[in-house]
Amino acid sequence: MKTTSQPRRQADSFTFAPMLRNAALAAAATLAIAPAAHAEDNQYSLWQQTRDHAANIWNQGDGALYLSGVAHHGRSTYTREKLNELNEHAWGLGYGKTLRNEQGNDESLYGFVIKDSHRHPQYMAGYAYEWVFPIAHTGLELGLGGTAMLMSRQDYFHSVPFPVPLPLASIGTQKAKIMFAYVPRLSANKNNGDVLLIFGRIEM
Repeated sequence: MKTTSQPRRQADSFTFAPMLRNAALAAAATLAIAPAAHAEDNQYSLWQQTRDHAANIWNQGDGALYLSGVAHHGRSTYTREKLNELNEHAWGLGYGKTLRNEQGNDESLYGFVIKDSHRHPQYMAGYAYEWVFPIAHTGLELGLGGTAMLMSRQDYFHSVPFPVPLPLASIGTQKAKIMFAYVPRLSANKNNGDVLLIFGRIEM
């Protein structure tokens, strides 16, 4: 990780990086939640500020590989029959950029595809912000924050992307973290929400 004062990194050699870059930038700009990079300058619109900030994260951040493997469904939320039907091996792969900002916190843009609970592809692209808390004398750090993304699933809106905000947490080193995103229970009815997605992020 590095701050915005460090030199711009060289262009990624990954052939899929431009596609993920465009998706992540579009998601971040559309959701318009990134802190404004030039909020004091009135000549910029909120849209332009967000685009500039997202571009700065992508251009100055370190490349990161995302690996997914677990989607844990709450045992008290789902019936035994439903749990037997659902997939909890959420294998997936993603790529993004993470920037440690001047406040010592992490801002990320990412694109990600995983196998969802019904074994169909689930596509995600978005922005994440984590406040970072070093764990004294261990080299480890705890991250707490949230992510806002555009998600596409076959069982929602005929695969049309829709916005999703989720709480986010992580633990690990600056370069390698185990991360957790939580989908809350959406109603008092059984068999919805209450899913913990566990994945890893490795910076390169």
